[in-house]
Amino acid sequence: MLTLPDYPWNALAPYLARAAEHEGGAVNLSIGTPVDPTPEIIMRALREGANAPGYPTTHGTPAVREAIVNWFARRRDVHGLSSDDVMPTVGSKELVAWLPLLLGLGAGDLVVRPRVAYPTYDIGAQLAGADSIAADSLASLSDTDRARVKLVWVNSPGNPTGIIRGAEDLKALVDDARSLGAVVASDECYAELGWGEHEAGVPSILHESVSGLDHSDLLAVYSLSKQSNLAGYRAAFVAGAPNLMPALINNRKHAGMIVPAPVQSAMVAALNDDEHVKAQKNIYRARREALVPALNAFGLRIEDSVGGLYLWCTADEDCWKTIGRLAELGIVAGPGAFYGTAGEGFVRIALTESDERIASAVERLNAASR
Repeated sequence: MLTLPDYPWNALAPYLARAAEHEGGAVNLSIGTPVDPTPEIIMRALREGANAPGYPTTHGTPAVREAIVNWFARRRDVHGLSSDDVMPTVGSKELVAWLPLLLGLGAGDLVVRPRVAYPTYDIGAQLAGADSIAADSLASLSDTDRARVKLVWVNSPGNPTGIIRGAEDLKALVDDARSLGAVVASDECYAELGWGEHEAGVPSILHESVSGLDHSDLLAVYSLSKQSNLAGYRAAFVAGAPNLMPALINNRKHAGMIVPAPVQSAMVAALNDDEHVKAQKNIYRARREALVPALNAFGLRIEDSVGGLYLWCTADEDCWKTIGRLAELGIVAGPGAFYGTAGEGFVRIALTESDERIASAVERLNAASR
């Protein structure tokens, strides 16, 4: 029997219950699930693609692969991708969890993930029977561990920290990983959500400045859940690594990992339309601008948080104490401890509640600070 750790979010149950007792109800800022409507242009494409009696292809329709390639060129300044080098996935979490196994990793192999990171990177290593280690630089590893590295995860903009890694930093990591013969997988699902100086864009692992126009052993993982409110569609994709993609496609065929045909049609519409993405970002911007001063007034210091859907906050105390204090106000946050020991003094605040609930949270934080 496969034994995995308890799902971490179950530990929030008592705090959710406490927050629900607040007279204004709970404001759940703990999980980054979109709450705004799916754009009509995407729903229309889903409806129009609903007559799909045959099996869709694992590799994806020519239309969705062309849309992915064009999106990378238009939005990420990534050129040189072939439609053979991209593939839709059943959400990005599915690929994160199964990539080590799909790549053939096993006992003795080492997966490297960021020091503060999405827990599924570690789960993927466990599913494959490999080991995992937290490090932001391969140079920090021992020679023994460096010799075992087979897969390196990068997450920029990061979840939960909102940190963004620059092209020079990414290139150094890629060059080091390549010297070890390791694959680099970059989880870039918040790339359209750069803030401040990063508004113009966030570097991709596939960009020429990082890859040198050689995409071998480099995979960019992306999701439409956040930018297009498509979490319920499970619409994502992976691109790059022409030396690995044929085997990934073949292995996924055997496992029946296929994105439904109507969802692939919806993905084409989502990828070809930039206006709804801009509109959604402006919604998140307004929520962010409302929350930041209220959190500061409550005594929370915001660190990093220059990209993505979250504010990474600390009161220089154990995260569970902060979680408890917020729950007394009817506000639920994400404990930093869920993301590794380096996150134990932090909480993650998501921007994914309605405008009305965000306003309620701001009001409560301001009242508590007076």
